Amino acid sequence: MRIPVTLMAACLLATSAWGDTAAEPAQSDANVLARVGDRIITFSQLNTQLNSTAVVGLSTPALGTPERRTVMLTLLDKAISVNLLYLDGVGKGLQEDPVFKRELQTYADGMLAGLYRRHYLKAAQDISDQEIDGYVKKHFAKDIEVDDTLRPLIEAKVKKAKYITRKQGLRKHLHAGMDVKIHTRHLDIEEDSLRSDDQVIAEFDGIAMTWGESKKYLATLNNSINIERRLETLNGLIDNYLLAKKGRQAGLDQGPDFKAALAEFSLTRLVNLHRKALAQGMEPTEQEVRDYFEKHKKGITFNEHRKLQMVVVKDEQTALEIMEKLEKGELTLYQAARDHSIDPRAKQTLGDFGWVEEGSGFPALDEEAFALEIGELGGPVETPAGWHILRITDQRASKYTDIEDPDTQQQTRRLLLKERLNEYVVGLRKQDYPVVVYEENLNRLMQEEAQWIAAKSREMEQHPERARLILEDMKALVE
Repeated sequence: MRIPVTLMAACLLATSAWGDTAAEPAQSDANVLARVGDRIITFSQLNTQLNSTAVVGLSTPALGTPERRTVMLTLLDKAISVNLLYLDGVGKGLQEDPVFKRELQTYADGMLAGLYRRHYLKAAQDISDQEIDGYVKKHFAKDIEVDDTLRPLIEAKVKKAKYITRKQGLRKHLHAGMDVKIHTRHLDIEEDSLRSDDQVIAEFDGIAMTWGESKKYLATLNNSINIERRLETLNGLIDNYLLAKKGRQAGLDQGPDFKAALAEFSLTRLVNLHRKALAQGMEPTEQEVRDYFEKHKKGITFNEHRKLQMVVVKDEQTALEIMEKLEKGELTLYQAARDHSIDPRAKQTLGDFGWVEEGSGFPALDEEAFALEIGELGGPVETPAGWHILRITDQRASKYTDIEDPDTQQQTRRLLLKERLNEYVVGLRKQDYPVVVYEENLNRLMQEEAQWIAAKSREMEQHPERARLILEDMKALVE
């Protein structure tokens, strides 16, 4: 069965992939939840997203719960929207946008620099017998016996010394065979405002590094204290370029993890740039903002909220007696809620009723609650639920109530743009890129997950000694 899923307006991007091209491998059809054009969204992708990343506005329900399916559907909607915008951006040629290409290059270079640094320093972990013997001869007496207890300690010392030596020699290794020139006279801090962006400040590996491409790093407050800090940062920029080059020469850009991370960054940045460009083209006029506010005022306005602590009893006499004890200090509101409230939750909540919105409750109770000051005791007030004694413990002021207020205008504009973007994405789905959702796969996989959790829970109850191994299995499932 193939059914549509309603698109959500928000296109939330986070650190795990929202989709892969269908041409890319290794995805069983049984694991596919949706196809967007030539891209696929899998259960494992969304499961990783849900379990490993803090997602704005979403909780992380326990494995096997109905709430988890609801959140997975929300993530699936977001992934569909993101992929539609990505395909639209690619179709509009945004991959050739200079800003996008520059950011992609910077990200790739940064990753490769880190990978090659670790690759180079990892060699310090390889210790030969000759290095062990050399260390022993240098630091120990001739008749010392290197047994199984002493040898690991010596290996650790040799590794540490070798690591420090390689780390200190990293720049020399990078600069080998090339002439690196830094034009210190063009880095004078007092000349920053006069210096041309075309001014060459360093030359290496056939590259002329200019002030214009480097000043965002070199002209920071921290690097404008003295020339030494500026030179240190500039050397770091050169090192990172050379590290990235070495990484490519070593084939580190061909690894699956690197390719996956670069593809993910590419999707994220392209969609964000596309959304920004779309929003600029959808910018509403002042009158459109005002009209939207009038039409959607109820959904935009945030009414005043009060946080209540409350006791509810059956009759007025009981309420008056409790009120008298409260005013004399013979009883606290916590005790009154615990011992006298007819609210079935009172023994657990001790009368903490939570936040209420103005105009959302019984009229008499609402009037009393929003007339009290913070900490003031109020009541008794009669409602169909009983007689109420209450105290206000906190409040949140109303906002977005007047379109003349700049914050209200900004909030209204933001919601209007969000609605327009959502309509644009729905149009992409209807007219440009086919979307197929496999709900039967989601239902089956969620059921299998719930059954697996149930089986593991029973196993833990029957074999407590195996609980640790089972928990490790469960942890591996969500990582």
